[in-house]
Amino acid sequence: MASEKELITYIGTVEGVIYQNEENGYTVIDLSVEEAPDGASLPKEEIITAYGILPGTAAGEKLKVSGEWTLHQSYGRQFHVAYYEKHLPATENEILRYLSSRAVKGIGPKTAEKLVAQYGEDTFDVIENHPEWLAKIPGITAAKAQEISEDFREQFGVRSLMMFCREYLSAALSMKIYKKWGSASVDIIKNNPYRLCEEVEGIGFERADILARAIGVEPDSRFRVMSGIRYVLNDSARSHGHAFLPWDKLIGAAASTLSVSAELVNEAAVQLLEEKKLVRVKVQGLDAVYDGNAYRCERAIEEKLDLLDRLCPHLDAGDVERFITRIELEEDKKYAALQRQAITDAVNSGVMVLTGGPGTGKTTVIRAVLRIFGSLDLKIALAAPTGRAAKRMSEATQCEAKTIHRLLEMEFSGEEGEGGHGSFKRNEHDLLDEDVIIIDEASMIDMYLMNSLLKAVKPGARLMLIGDSDQLPSVGAGNVLNDIIASGRFTTVRLTEIFRQAQESLIITNAHRINDGTYPVLNAADNDFFFLKRDFDRDVSATIVDLCLNRLPKSYGKEAAEGIQVISPSRRGVAGTETLNLMLQGALNPPEPRKKEKKFRETVYREGDRVMQIKNDYDLPWERDGKEGTGIFNGDIGVIETINNAAEQMIIRFDDRLATYEFAKLEELDHAYAITVHKSQGSEYPIVIMPMYSSCPPQLLSRNLLYTAVTRAQRMVILVGQPQVVCRMVDNNRQIMRFTGLLKGE
Repeated sequence: MASEKELITYIGTVEGVIYQNEENGYTVIDLSVEEAPDGASLPKEEIITAYGILPGTAAGEKLKVSGEWTLHQSYGRQFHVAYYEKHLPATENEILRYLSSRAVKGIGPKTAEKLVAQYGEDTFDVIENHPEWLAKIPGITAAKAQEISEDFREQFGVRSLMMFCREYLSAALSMKIYKKWGSASVDIIKNNPYRLCEEVEGIGFERADILARAIGVEPDSRFRVMSGIRYVLNDSARSHGHAFLPWDKLIGAAASTLSVSAELVNEAAVQLLEEKKLVRVKVQGLDAVYDGNAYRCERAIEEKLDLLDRLCPHLDAGDVERFITRIELEEDKKYAALQRQAITDAVNSGVMVLTGGPGTGKTTVIRAVLRIFGSLDLKIALAAPTGRAAKRMSEATQCEAKTIHRLLEMEFSGEEGEGGHGSFKRNEHDLLDEDVIIIDEASMIDMYLMNSLLKAVKPGARLMLIGDSDQLPSVGAGNVLNDIIASGRFTTVRLTEIFRQAQESLIITNAHRINDGTYPVLNAADNDFFFLKRDFDRDVSATIVDLCLNRLPKSYGKEAAEGIQVISPSRRGVAGTETLNLMLQGALNPPEPRKKEKKFRETVYREGDRVMQIKNDYDLPWERDGKEGTGIFNGDIGVIETINNAAEQMIIRFDDRLATYEFAKLEELDHAYAITVHKSQGSEYPIVIMPMYSSCPPQLLSRNLLYTAVTRAQRMVILVGQPQVVCRMVDNNRQIMRFTGLLKGE
């Protein structure tokens, strides 16, 4: 989109509404252009097609629109409206035409004629300010008159809000604000614009701060400093996974971020403590400051874990041993000592953690546990944080596994819950029916999702958490799995033996070597782990493109090539995901006349592109086998099937689901030819290619990041780059510290 100074402005009358979405305000209209007030030449067409966020627009209205011309492959020239103003019809004929178009609910052509005949050019004033007069018109009751007036005022309340916010917020966000605060929206924002970032999902502190400055809020405003402190806390959770910050770090970071004195921040923080919006406690000698929601979340997790562990019914040790022996006889297998212990502990623990690296037999333990619980007629739920992890769990166990969101029956009510996890139908008021809850890839679960899960687990049920504690921690706040293990309060079994079949895979043996601090074998020529040496960073990305486009398809076939996932340590740099995605898109899905495209900001999306959802979106609609649902989640990967520029929509296939994206939601997508290691968590891919480039940010060249990437591969790993980078990553076992208080006491 061009800057506002570069936009073209026209004034005209709406001849007709072609399409309108009442939820988000997206509208397509025929506009008869009468003026070009900024000196632009009038369009060649007498009537133009204009589109954009134009809520409540109706035939007969006069609009001042600012935007730019676009060229659609099927529909030709169209005018994309970025900003607009409504001018109420003034003459009796204009008012009659406007009301006859049913622009105001409750008024049709016949009622419009009666109103204009009665009140003439004062009709709008009567509707807005004297609704009781409408009841004088035959067919309009007092109740209906009030509804007509409310609908009229709402339409123009939205207009006022959009005009007030137009330079700072999108029209879609203005619609969201109006739905929350209604006609009081502008007054609320003027009084305290920082309520936007605290109460309206999708508006961050930075954006609210820009708007606040524009309307004259002082930099040292108490509202600004208080909101800024909470922003620093929440940003540290989002960016670094911290559940809290030490007092001194918080004061210093907030003062620096807000460019105000530490004294002012200190005073505002004390007020937030008094209002219970912050909590200050001791955590292992640290003077910890939590956002109130984060503190309550950690305490709720602790209390529920303790309750589950305390209430678990136990089986006789002899009975468990007999179960295990019977499974061994029936399946002609022999469990290792640690596996037998894990099975026994899982059956007899309210909370049990099973951890271990690849090839150590975690799936074997799960299958045995499922058989025992099944023979006891206990109801079992299997779940994982991501759809891909749940699918893999289903395949490994031959039992249905769901995402945690689906297990909890995620709902969307227009607002996200604590930590951005939405709301769930299953909670402390509507408990899960299952007696056993088994969660895979538990290292990915952040504190907010864990709290939501635990709320829904009924007292007396068993919770089994399975994961590799040596992988990267969750993207979200907290370090839940590792904190539970480190507390020593719950039964934990770490499987360490690599079984014979797994030992034959160099992927698995190298993964364990990396995790143990030993350099991986890079010179094997006939296994599943390969290293392609490239001395210069600039050659790394070119080699990766050649592998994806030519070498791997030629050697292993098209089907194998479709299972390739490039995983990079970083978004930035010559072999980061940003560069690789551009190069891979150009090589694997180049532009063609038959392929439709959509440019969003600096990114071009093309039919056939591989894309990833980069945030949870609970209300995004999808269809599967004739059934409808909602919700596409962070990390889901799909392929763009169709792009419809006229309707401003694209259809994306995520495995067996077809999701419909409005163009306004494209900020939730990224190309997925190459993804970061963090985004790969919980997924496995047939072939993983990873660049080893020296210009990668040093903090990302770590052992657990390399280990996590390697363990994403099912059949083949290819590292491309410099061997010294591999060594640096293995040598760097520095764990990035997260400030968490879960199970750590006072």
